[in-house]
Amino acid sequence: MKAWVLHAVNDIRLEDIKKPEASPGEVIVKVKAAGVCGSDIPRIYKTGAHNMPLIPGHEFSGIVDSLGEGVEDNLLGKRVAVFPLIPCGVCDSCKKLKPQLCRNYDYIGSRRDGAFAEYVRVPAENLMEVPDNVSFEEAAMLEPMAVAVHAIRQGMESFGAEMPLDKNFVICGAGTIGLILAMFLKAKGVRKLFFIGNKDSQKNRVYGLGISEENFCDKRISDPVEWLKERGGSDFYLEAVGRNESLSYGVETMNPGARIVAVGNPYSDMTLSRETYWKILRNEGFITGTWNSVFLPNDNAGDDWHYVRDYLAAAKVQPSGLISHKFPIAELEKGFKIMRDKSEDYCKVMLIV
Repeated sequence: MKAWVLHAVNDIRLEDIKKPEASPGEVIVKVKAAGVCGSDIPRIYKTGAHNMPLIPGHEFSGIVDSLGEGVEDNLLGKRVAVFPLIPCGVCDSCKKLKPQLCRNYDYIGSRRDGAFAEYVRVPAENLMEVPDNVSFEEAAMLEPMAVAVHAIRQGMESFGAEMPLDKNFVICGAGTIGLILAMFLKAKGVRKLFFIGNKDSQKNRVYGLGISEENFCDKRISDPVEWLKERGGSDFYLEAVGRNESLSYGVETMNPGARIVAVGNPYSDMTLSRETYWKILRNEGFITGTWNSVFLPNDNAGDDWHYVRDYLAAAKVQPSGLISHKFPIAELEKGFKIMRDKSEDYCKVMLIV
């Protein structure tokens, strides 16, 4: 099969390699679509992966192609998305049904071979069956969508009540995750939703979600802190950039009891001035972090993945409009370089097999 193999930092090659074989409890998924995550680019070009050589790619969907020993026959041929985190199943976090906090996890696409290939080997327990009315491209976006839903839920836990739809919700960062956050907040009925961004392309995508021009702060033109204060400050602030200044905007504008959820992977050290830190204390602000999502096999209580799948199936959210580039496997490196060099406007770059 063909696969993009990362041999070392800045050394990724399209190769013909042996198709993987399923071990007991595993399946082979024929990849149909795989998104390129923002975390894949530094993994390829700056930091490397935990184990190399390795095939990256953790946002994907496909068809179950073959089964390992002990896997139920009815999975064969199913349309699936795949939860990429493989929890150990025995630590305290796993026992508490919080696999995202497992300290002994494996991970498809960063610790073991992933989906920038024609086939990928995955545990059967990590499969999420998707209905026929959900495209493979949409199913491949289940992973970032579940991350967004988990971020919202992390913040909501601290409110201890139903979502306060009349509060000021602010998203800093209009990349893929920021836009997905907006989709779900709008689907939940949030009435006052504000964005902070710095690109014309971001504006256009935000407007395409039905958010008015008056609710977008272009920080090239307006100071986000003053802009938000004029609109009543922030009650629920989602930082989806990973920069010090973006986190500070949320703290500087937080109302009493406000919630801040740190979503974006950090670009550098994160620091707060003494005066900014005081605002957390004086407002009794709540700051929480999030990095992944919750998937529980056969869950009926609405974990993040089942929640997203149900929203997709009911067309309550439609993420396909965020896909800006599609590449066949032979040309996928073009997508990597577009994201690395920012040579073109992009949102979600997708491998189509």
